[in-house]
Amino acid sequence: MMDLLPAIDLIDGGAVRLVQGEFDRQTAYGDPLALARGFLAAGARWVHVVDLDAARTGEPVNRAVVKAIAAEAGRHGARVQTGGGVRTTGDVEDLLAAGVHRVVLGTAAVEDPSLAEKAAGAHPGAVAVGLDYRRRADGRLEAAARGWLEGSGRTVGELLDALAGVPLGAVVVTAIDRDGTLAGPDTAGLVEVLAGTDLPVVASGGVGSAADLRALADLRAPVDGREGAGPGGRALAGAIVGKALVDGRLTVEQGLAACAPSG
Repeated sequence: MMDLLPAIDLIDGGAVRLVQGEFDRQTAYGDPLALARGFLAAGARWVHVVDLDAARTGEPVNRAVVKAIAAEAGRHGARVQTGGGVRTTGDVEDLLAAGVHRVVLGTAAVEDPSLAEKAAGAHPGAVAVGLDYRRRADGRLEAAARGWLEGSGRTVGELLDALAGVPLGAVVVTAIDRDGTLAGPDTAGLVEVLAGTDLPVVASGGVGSAADLRALADLRAPVDGREGAGPGGRALAGAIVGKALVDGRLTVEQGLAACAPSG
């Protein structure tokens, strides 16, 4: 079964949602700890937390909030995955010591994949790499960096090749152009990613309904050159959902039910 990861994005200590990663297109959702408690009370087994300030500047100004959410999740027997501004192995150590289950390296891993290898080697399964992408004019998926403000010049495929064999807990893949839009996930891009790695893949961006989650749960990597759903291919390990949950378009209970594949 695909994991559901309700998302909480942080700016200035509060919960927000952006549209396509643009900081001037944000909506505030109040107290992030209260939001996390709501997700957990509804049965969420994961919470995905992103420090957007840190992703942009590298300064972990919301780390105390992240740690508070991790402590709350621990009391519910749930797990936290967090990223944003994680630049060093010291950042990874600090977050894991605070009870975070999986730490996502973004810009730092894109710019230096050896950092992800070192961190994951020290903590197998507890480190993920975030590959946030836009599709270029040539059709290839380019990874972004610096809080999505810059293109990295490296394709997702190149980075997945560089990470092959690294004991990561997941690759967290975000379709930037879908993020916060409720327009549906980028299934074509996700199939490319699934086909390009043996690592667990967590999808993010565009989920607006239970039907979108069911489509992700049924998604499979190419089998004998054929794309789409069906038995035998690699499936997604998880799906991150933000705006649809905080806007009330989808409940955690509905999301959990939709994460079971229908095949």
